[in-house]
Amino acid sequence: MRDIGYSLETALADIIDNSITAGATTIDLFTKLDGSDTKVGIVDNGSGMSEEELLTAMRIGSRNPREERPEADLGRFGLGLKTASFSQCRKTTVISRKAGVTVAAIWDLKLVADTDEWIVQMPDNPEELPWVEHLGESGTIVVWEHLDRIIENIDFGPDITNFVERIDDSLAHVELVFHRYLVREGSHPKISIRLNGKDLSPFDPFHSTHPATITGPIEKIKVGDKTVSVQTFTLPHHKKVSTDDWELHAGPAGYVKNQGFYVYRERRLIIHGTWFRLARQTELTKLARVRIDMPNGMDAEWKIDVMKASAQPPRQVRDRLRRIIETIGANSKRVYSGAGTRLVSENKLPVWNRMQNKNEVSYQLNTDHPVLMNFSQKLPEYLRDDYRRILDIAGSGLPVDSLFADFGTDPNGVNVGSTSDDSLFHAVNTIYVHLKNSGMSHEDVITVMEVAEPFRSTWERTEEIISRIIEKDDSNGV
Repeated sequence: MRDIGYSLETALADIIDNSITAGATTIDLFTKLDGSDTKVGIVDNGSGMSEEELLTAMRIGSRNPREERPEADLGRFGLGLKTASFSQCRKTTVISRKAGVTVAAIWDLKLVADTDEWIVQMPDNPEELPWVEHLGESGTIVVWEHLDRIIENIDFGPDITNFVERIDDSLAHVELVFHRYLVREGSHPKISIRLNGKDLSPFDPFHSTHPATITGPIEKIKVGDKTVSVQTFTLPHHKKVSTDDWELHAGPAGYVKNQGFYVYRERRLIIHGTWFRLARQTELTKLARVRIDMPNGMDAEWKIDVMKASAQPPRQVRDRLRRIIETIGANSKRVYSGAGTRLVSENKLPVWNRMQNKNEVSYQLNTDHPVLMNFSQKLPEYLRDDYRRILDIAGSGLPVDSLFADFGTDPNGVNVGSTSDDSLFHAVNTIYVHLKNSGMSHEDVITVMEVAEPFRSTWERTEEIISRIIEKDDSNGV
């Protein structure tokens, strides 16, 4: 039972599920850092339990998974409290208060092993147990002690630093899994979850409040007498958000790994970052995320596991999701390819030409660019062929793989090199004069140049150079 596969993150989430099911509006997580006596406590203000109810809760497999559950019930097997706790510690204490009566029960795996009996201890003085002072008129406390699965021993004793890092990672998991509980959603009240008195903040993986997020309509799928809701989201292009926002919504695994379906059971996140093998995770679809809401009573159809960490959609839903992927994938691709097409069409002076031959795309240096043409015309005839060969070699050496990898990892960190003042002056002078001599007005020249690189990214310097060129022409009577 200790090795079902819980992590600290999923174990904490399972205990929080019980608190939410009990109607808690406030859930406090506490940690006491004291070497080998380090403890974790989860305190809620839910309905609490009588002694009989507590003993039932401590029983292994206390619920029938086929039972009809209330809408807000996030449990299923009656295993979560025990298996989640056993996976992290060797001693679990549950203290509960209901109708002014406080009761407690303890699972101590050392005692079980020593006696070879499943003995539940019932302490006489529950008021002396950890964090009881935080209980209100009703509620429950779960205390984890002897944290052999969380705290590793190193040469100098328990590794508390690693424990703190794991707690931080777990909080990020809780902020994602319960993000819809940490805000008021429709008629559902907000639930407060805190660590040592500090409020946790919801993490919305869909960036749904950002104006550049593309939000699709809610679609209903009937499965028997139950209804599954599906809604698509395309996150904003990195140019539309701040660097901090971009990094935040990438998550530790990055955008490519976090794309896909996000399955919720009664607003509680079950699984995310998967296409259920209906599609591949690609760079161009990395902004695509789909929210799926399933009600209670569909656990068997969705194959929800004990840890509530995996699921598989039933056939009716799977067939519809396959068609939804085509739409959401196209939206995500347009955010990137659309932006690229627009830049190419607006840029009348591209240094690179985008060439497409059937399904293959290549990039070649634009030998008709005024700066390159001007230089070529100044060369002696016998050097022009060599110059064209040099351009061919430079063009074929474009590091496409490196650009793709760097752009996929950190698009805000990929920038073109800076242009020296001398080079910029030469480019501005050559192109301005070239376009003016071709019959374009000053206004049209400005319109063309301000969307072309390297002028677009250095426009303030470019305008100064153009002003100097005009002043020189005026003084010469041109």
